[in-house]
Amino acid sequence: MPSVVQRAPRCPTVTELVLASASPQRREILARLGVTVTVATPGCEELEQGPPEEVALENARRKAEAVAARPAHAGATVLGADTVVALDTTIYGKPAGRAQAEATLRALSGRTHAVLTAICAIRAGHLRVAVARTLVELRALEEPLLAWYLDSGEWRERAGGYAIQGRGAALVRRIDGDYTNVVGLPVSALLDLLPELLSRP
Repeated sequence: MPSVVQRAPRCPTVTELVLASASPQRREILARLGVTVTVATPGCEELEQGPPEEVALENARRKAEAVAARPAHAGATVLGADTVVALDTTIYGKPAGRAQAEATLRALSGRTHAVLTAICAIRAGHLRVAVARTLVELRALEEPLLAWYLDSGEWRERAGGYAIQGRGAALVRRIDGDYTNVVGLPVSALLDLLPELLSRP
């Protein structure tokens, strides 16, 4: 279940939304909601290790603050997001290559891991954050299935080494929580954080 960690007073409207992320998945989720965004790559240093929820929240905040500080986005609502895949306290980020992708998937094989996405919205100096958690159980990945997925190359640039919205769906046995969170932007938590998002003029 998504949980709101901190909220500032509700903004009456979101007149311009800037997505502090280059993720096409996040942009597509917003587009499906009918939300038009301006995309700005934050280009900030991100944490890679630490308590998973804290890492996700800190990275989302850093991304949002880096973009909100730019004069071009003064007056806009800036949305940062960060997705972390964690097995217990170990974070599995984007694999550097096939060997690391294989090692990651073997570690997650047949087990239940957590996908946490933190979101941070900033407008006029007010900061609001939330984090959503979804539990994902992978199948026991036998050699043919693992090789099939690694050969696809879909693991590239994917936290945890798989994409649930693509071929990675074949690796998943079940999920408990928000599917869009695993894709990269939890709609339920987003609308709790920015309920005015869908009432833009």
